[in-house]
Amino acid sequence: MMDLVVPPGPGVPQGLTIPAGEIVERFSRSQGPGGQGVNTADSRVEIELDVVTCPAFTDTQRQRVLRALDSRLVGGRLLVVAASEHRQQRRNRVAARERMADLLRTAMAPPPAPRRATRPTRGSTERRLTAKRHRGETKAKRARPASDA
Repeated sequence: MMDLVVPPGPGVPQGLTIPAGEIVERFSRSQGPGGQGVNTADSRVEIELDVVTCPAFTDTQRQRVLRALDSRLVGGRLLVVAASEHRQQRRNRVAARERMADLLRTAMAPPPAPRRATRPTRGSTERRLTAKRHRGETKAKRARPASDA
C-alpha cells in the first residue's frame, strides 16, 4: 500500500501526504459486465480515512474537512470513497485514491471572502428604468384601440 498524496492547492500550500497506515482498503466484487472473471475478481475498491484521528492534518485543515464533507462522513469521522468503474483492481485503487485526494483538496480550501454589498450606479439605474419605460410603451402600442361608443 502507498501513501496518499494530496497535491498543493488553496489551504494546502505544500501539499499533503497521508501515511498508508491511516488508510483502510477493502475489496469486493464489482457489478456490471466483466467477462470470465466477473464472479471471481474482487475489483471494486473502497478506501476509508478517519479524519478525526489522522495526524497528517493541522487543526485548521481538520475543521475545514469536517465542515465541508459533513454529509459524506460516516459516523461523523470516516471518509469513504469507492471505485468500481474499471475492470482491474489496480486501476480502481488509483481511481479511488485520486478521488479521495480531490475531495480532501477541495475541502481544505479556505472559505471564499464574504460578498460586500454594493449599490447599483446611477447610470445603470437610469438605463434600467429607460429600458423598462421603452418596453412598456412598446406593449401599450399593441393594445386594441379604445372604441368611442
